[in-house]
Amino acid sequence: MASDSYKMSANKLSKFLDKPCHDFTKQDIIKYVEHNDIKAVNLRHVGGDGKLKTLNFVIESRSHLDTILSAGERVDGSSIFNYIDTSSSDLYIIPRYKTAFVNPFSKDIPTLEILCTYFNKKGERLDISSENILFKAQNSLEKSTGFRLHAMGELEYYVIAPKQSLYRATVQRGYQESSPFCKWEFLRAEAMQAISECGGQIKYGHSEVGHIYGEENEMEQNEIEFLPIDVEDAADQVAIAKWIIRRTGYKYGVNITFAPKIMVGHAGSGLHVHTKLVKNGRNMFLNNKGLSDNALKTIAGYLSCAPSLTAFGNTIPLSFLRLVPHQEAPTNICWGDRNRSVLVRVPLGWQDVGNMAKETNPQDTGVSVNNRESQTVEFRSPDGSANIYLLMAGL
Repeated sequence: MASDSYKMSANKLSKFLDKPCHDFTKQDIIKYVEHNDIKAVNLRHVGGDGKLKTLNFVIESRSHLDTILSAGERVDGSSIFNYIDTSSSDLYIIPRYKTAFVNPFSKDIPTLEILCTYFNKKGERLDISSENILFKAQNSLEKSTGFRLHAMGELEYYVIAPKQSLYRATVQRGYQESSPFCKWEFLRAEAMQAISECGGQIKYGHSEVGHIYGEENEMEQNEIEFLPIDVEDAADQVAIAKWIIRRTGYKYGVNITFAPKIMVGHAGSGLHVHTKLVKNGRNMFLNNKGLSDNALKTIAGYLSCAPSLTAFGNTIPLSFLRLVPHQEAPTNICWGDRNRSVLVRVPLGWQDVGNMAKETNPQDTGVSVNNRESQTVEFRSPDGSANIYLLMAGL
């Protein structure tokens, strides 16, 4: 029986094991497999192209599962990374137990998925793999400052589907529209549930500004936004979320695109990243007067490194068709409050606003709110072409 801490969790392993994913052990995973009739395991790893790769296993026995979880497997690195030579290309992929989740699409063959880390022939972390670059960047930050970076992505995408005649949406006016004017709200909701079951921590989802009518198809823009968590986990959840959204679209026979621009004059899709520095569980971006020196230094760093960060966050020519005026896209290397044309935005953070819930619910005397942890700064230029691990390592 799950405790109060995890009985509302959508993560099936956390609920069953009654513990957070960061505490998962090999024996926890074996226990879950045995008690939930899991038939297969997929080792997932992010390639040089930023996409999830898959190695499938049928579980033959308890000892076989133990070996998979303990030793991982060999893979051909030259087929995964363009810059590894075929003459010496074998790599190891080793599971990270905290990333384990049940595949939401494998109903007939219950399957467990686990993300992996690359190791070289000497048993050392592979320096050139994106998840290891992020691992080293986070450790370097903590060693030099005592802070850890927390981050979350805003994942925008278009659903491309046959045109429907009923309840036409207004072009460039789709922001937070409701069904039936938002035709694919149910797909977004289904994807959000699947992402949560896979360990993703979602803030919310909604339809976005963009709605484009073609001759035969209509294109509807949506967004799923996450909660800020440790930057390594934040990158994992974006990678998994993109896979889930695409798979959900495939289920319904529609195309999902994270392309930064699909038609000039219409809203493009970004991958904005919110960040904050955390120490001992506290948000270090605020002090008694507002934004702290740590926040201002972070903003200054993002602005001064804008060209380099753009190389990681905007990797294809279409990226730069999105960065134009009047489309809620950044066009100026500067920062500001709430202004969506700036590169770095400081969004509302519930500071100095009092208890608004008490104002609207005077009958509830127990309403209270902790505003401190909400404040982030938003880096607005990246888009779906980014390798999320390298982008967050850069930040």
